[in-house]
Amino acid sequence: MFQYLKSILATALAAAVAVQAYSEPGACSGYCWAHDPAVIQRASDGTYFKFNTGTGIQYATASSLAGPWTIQGFVLPNGSSINNFGSKDPWAPDVHLVNGVYYLYYAVSTFGSQNSAIDVATSTTMNPGTWTDHGSTGVSSSSSNSYNAIDPNLIIVGSTPYLNFGSFWDDIFQVKMSSSLTSTAGSSLYNIEYDSAGTRPCEGSYMFYYGGYYYLLWSHGICCGYQTTLPASGDEYMIMMARSKSATGGFVNKNGVPATNSGGSILLKSHDYVYGPGGQGVFTSSTHGLVLYYHYADKNVGLADADYLFGWNVLSWSNGWPVV
Repeated sequence: MFQYLKSILATALAAAVAVQAYSEPGACSGYCWAHDPAVIQRASDGTYFKFNTGTGIQYATASSLAGPWTIQGFVLPNGSSINNFGSKDPWAPDVHLVNGVYYLYYAVSTFGSQNSAIDVATSTTMNPGTWTDHGSTGVSSSSSNSYNAIDPNLIIVGSTPYLNFGSFWDDIFQVKMSSSLTSTAGSSLYNIEYDSAGTRPCEGSYMFYYGGYYYLLWSHGICCGYQTTLPASGDEYMIMMARSKSATGGFVNKNGVPATNSGGSILLKSHDYVYGPGGQGVFTSSTHGLVLYYHYADKNVGLADADYLFGWNVLSWSNGWPVV
């Protein structure tokens, strides 16, 4: 009987370990640095484009997600046309193809500040020198707001566009966009995710549709400065998720807890050599299908922001939820 119980216990422990296991990031060669990456595959020739936060939004291309990635230039080599917040440095790109035009949303702010704005640039090819900066979308914030206008993400539901955004304060918000996609529709902003605990460290939202549900992803925790101060275990960046039948609210975690009431389930967190994954997005690759991409620190390489690497995994599914 004792041996039988030992066998059951070992099986249960193995199952628990299996539940916590994550796939390693996909291979990457060439220019693999990343911070809040945005990835898209060009419709005309299948070339992959990888955009990064900061310094004019430098970007690289490759013939496959594994690389080799080659730097091509900058979306905004002179920085943003918006310079109201002490910085022209564009952050957190989010890129989509809509009716033959690539729209790249970005934020302008300074670290830890609530004085922020979300702007947009467009191109029909994504080649260097072809981007037109349209300036502010009309989404901005100051210390008088309950939100921070950074980390934009566009989703189009039918023919109606929405912009998700937010970082700390009251977390993730959404606003309806005009048909031009370069400005809001004059609608009110509303909260779609809120974690009441601590400093409410939720940001970098990304929404996508699959199998009858809209999935809302966001980064939770401390993103940066790991080489100086390592957060307590579990306080570093990780990727959270919730889902809803509607793109405009009603998101819940696996246990049915509303995302607006601290509900969220973990999609990906630190494991093995992977530390602090976040700054994520999802796109459909012609080769791999639905792909999750993000940045992370490789503990074997270094924990500094300058050492962050591009991570990607093909998503699989379990009981209606994405799995890495």
